[in-house]
Amino acid sequence: MLIKQAADIRSREITPRDLYVRRREFLKAAGLTAAGVLAGAFEPDAAVAAVPGEKLTVAKRLVTTTEALTPQTAVTSYGNFWEFGSDKSDPPKNAGAFKPKPWSVAVEGLCARPGTYTLEDILKPHALEERIYRMRCVEGWSMVIPWVGFPLADLIARFKPTSAAKYVAFTTVERPREMPGQNDAVLDWPYREGLRMDEAMNPLALLAFGMYGEVMPNQNGAPVRAVVPWKYGFKSGKSIVKIRFVEKEPGTAWNKAARNEYGFYSNVNPNVDHPRWSQATERRIGEDNIFAKKRPTLMFNGYEAQVGQLYAGMDLKKFY
Repeated sequence: MLIKQAADIRSREITPRDLYVRRREFLKAAGLTAAGVLAGAFEPDAAVAAVPGEKLTVAKRLVTTTEALTPQTAVTSYGNFWEFGSDKSDPPKNAGAFKPKPWSVAVEGLCARPGTYTLEDILKPHALEERIYRMRCVEGWSMVIPWVGFPLADLIARFKPTSAAKYVAFTTVERPREMPGQNDAVLDWPYREGLRMDEAMNPLALLAFGMYGEVMPNQNGAPVRAVVPWKYGFKSGKSIVKIRFVEKEPGTAWNKAARNEYGFYSNVNPNVDHPRWSQATERRIGEDNIFAKKRPTLMFNGYEAQVGQLYAGMDLKKFY
């Protein structure tokens, strides 16, 4: 696994003190090899909270980078969530009216246990984990975020997809009264996303319910979202209401809206430029904003050792 040391940043520019204290604890577990990550190189912690509240208690922690956490205020105030608006500052401004409870997720398609499950149903059998992941968005900005959730593979295993299920399709909520961005025709709502089954089953893929030890904010995908750290930020479906197991590659929102720009795979690849942006470098949010020094983008966002084998033999310029 590729591990980078944190940049030389002034203390006032990085994580607030309470998060910094937690980060020191995280870094004790940071000497991870690729094998260690996949084998579950976790640090045990307190008892599990089966149902999320304002604060979430985790059973395990996984650190995949020694880079400094992005300040929580930066993560919750800047990002892509087009259901709340196209500007990076729109989600926190427009997400207040969104109601993430009660919540249910429909499970459909080629599986042995279809049905509609409440959020409590989904959470109950699983231990929550805190995972520090690098995240890089297609426009060239990146963050380091401590997510809270459990492996997507664990959820998939519960529903027992059949051998014919080659893909997992996600549909997110459609509520234009609560999500003003859905009143614009920029995308064909509701937002749809998908992963190949082996991508979804990779140990790094996470079903997330919170971050920074707290329940997921509305503007970041409450109450449940996917986190796939080796793919661009837009690939992770937020506010999921349906999971469907299918045989053929599912249509996805951005692939349908701009097929020449957004392929199905959407891997972080510094060697393949987006038509409007270079993918060779990135700017870390929270580091002097637009004046931050750009850093080289890592193949598969630094997770090549864990996920590179998924794309062995594929032409990644064709399957972008």
